[in-house]
Amino acid sequence: MQRTLVRIPIGRIIGWLLLLALVAITVLPFYVMFKTAISGPGTLFQQARSLAPLEPTTLHFERVLGLLSPEATRAAGGTGALIDFPRALRNTVIFTVLVVFGQVFFSSMAAYAFARMRFIGKDLLFYGYLSALMIPNIVLFIPNFILIRDLGWLNTFQGMVAPFVLMTPFAVFFLRQFFLGIPISLEEAARLDGATPFGTFWRIILPISRTPLVTLGILTTITAWNEFFWPFIVARQSDVRVLTVALQSFQSSTPQGAPDWSGLMAATFLSVIPIFILLVVLGRQVIASLQFSGLK
Repeated sequence: MQRTLVRIPIGRIIGWLLLLALVAITVLPFYVMFKTAISGPGTLFQQARSLAPLEPTTLHFERVLGLLSPEATRAAGGTGALIDFPRALRNTVIFTVLVVFGQVFFSSMAAYAFARMRFIGKDLLFYGYLSALMIPNIVLFIPNFILIRDLGWLNTFQGMVAPFVLMTPFAVFFLRQFFLGIPISLEEAARLDGATPFGTFWRIILPISRTPLVTLGILTTITAWNEFFWPFIVARQSDVRVLTVALQSFQSSTPQGAPDWSGLMAATFLSVIPIFILLVVLGRQVIASLQFSGLK
């Protein structure tokens, strides 16, 4: 009998090892966050080098969710710092939904105009609009703040949403690339049936563009959910404070002076869960849509 030599794919093994190393590097900060969140008040710094918590507890999650009073928390050995997590979560959801709806709606209309409509200076206007990608966002903060202040929109949702609710250069470019790949015959058939340009866009283009629209919505959701600097400037009151600003306020308002790391990590971990679920469920769709738009 002849022995068959089995070749070990060294390159594939090295690739998998590198992939596992990257996954470990990515997941490790989240595990440290969770470990800190469930650590007992008196053992946090004692177990800094340990991978497993010595005295796991749900005390900090209960406190962040408002299930424990400051007195009960201090009696258990924790700090008395509080964060109105449910309200901050509600404000973040409102802010994110408004930004996502506005950007998807207005960006899709602008992208369709650049992809299909004919008017003088269309290409010049489009490339000039794309050049806005080279402008750092920090340059626009002061003019936007002055405008929002003069409108009397400080500490309001409209003040937070205004700079983000309209179309962005990336969103317009992304959707335009997809619209260019749609056969024009579909629109011509709709016009023969008496559809108006907006009716064609609303009834034909948008339904068959569900994948890029959902992808844009996911990317915009992640950006809006993590937005900190602008809400920190224009909306710092508790009734409109979003999660990122609430976490910063919680960190700087600990009664004992030192940051409440366990409570802060518990609130941060809870704030990450919605985005994590969104990426797990729809992450493959985002990658496929981005690859499609990049090849067109």
